[in-house]
Amino acid sequence: MGGETPFADLDPDRILDAVESLGLHSDGRVLALNSYENRVYRIGMEQGPARVAKFYRPGRWTDEAIGEEHAFSAELKAADLSVVAPLEIQGRTLHHFQGHRFALFELRGGHAPEPGNRDVLTHLGRVLGRLHAVGASGRFTHRGVIGIESHGEDPVHYLLENRWLPPDLEGNFERLAEALFDAMDACYERAGESTVLRLHGDCHPGNILWRDEQAHFVDLDDCLSGPAVQDLWMLAGRREDSREPWRWLLEGYETFRAFDRRELHLVESLRTLRLLHHNAWIARRWHDPAFPVAFPWFEAPRHWESVITQMQEQLAALQEPPPDPD
Repeated sequence: MGGETPFADLDPDRILDAVESLGLHSDGRVLALNSYENRVYRIGMEQGPARVAKFYRPGRWTDEAIGEEHAFSAELKAADLSVVAPLEIQGRTLHHFQGHRFALFELRGGHAPEPGNRDVLTHLGRVLGRLHAVGASGRFTHRGVIGIESHGEDPVHYLLENRWLPPDLEGNFERLAEALFDAMDACYERAGESTVLRLHGDCHPGNILWRDEQAHFVDLDDCLSGPAVQDLWMLAGRREDSREPWRWLLEGYETFRAFDRRELHLVESLRTLRLLHHNAWIARRWHDPAFPVAFPWFEAPRHWESVITQMQEQLAALQEPPPDPD
């Protein structure tokens, strides 16, 4: 559970020095923005609007993988999608300074959309249909593919091998995980072979800025390959009240791209993978001082009891029919 502390030397002076190494002139104002995986700051400029500087977590992505994220953002922007893409400065979007890698972005305002609103969901569906049309036109070679092994089995093994669960819950956790893997395998079989395309990857309302009745997508840091439904299910809400949200999303989506209804068999599998992956993500980052502060409940037995309960609920959900938007 140990490891080197990332960003330990990333103080305000170094942040400003990094930005000014690109020939820009800051007014000295640095404001930390909400981010755990990376470090993100609002930087005041002597002339012109403030910029956002994102410093990438050391060791997480290769330069090539970050380059694919930036190139995908540029493709989406060229297709007239509102995506907050990294700025090209001195002919590059990814910059290096004293052991850190960073990129600069325009500062955009807005708030998370209201997923229960028909007009909002129809609009989001249209935008995602266009985004996936671009995503299907190329492929990633340096970024991952979402699946049971990478987002389910590996996280479970990590949590067990590093003794994150209270001893009296380990056996139950392991048995439930194996049952979930079997149930997810069955869901993938029912879905059949899905088309794999480039995705936003982490398309929840918090990664969408809603302004002037338009969606502006931010943070493609988790972009990866997978089925189209991965970018849709987090916007549709829980299964018990998701029929209309799914109908509205797909009404917009299919204006620009056909959606294979068989992928709806994957919704609860993807929800389960997110649960497992999220807990392992926190565990893997525990040596970062920001994580114990942000997730103080993570080591408490009550949290892991809650995880067990969620796994049981997901095991039941995986046995049920998929959402029916029609």
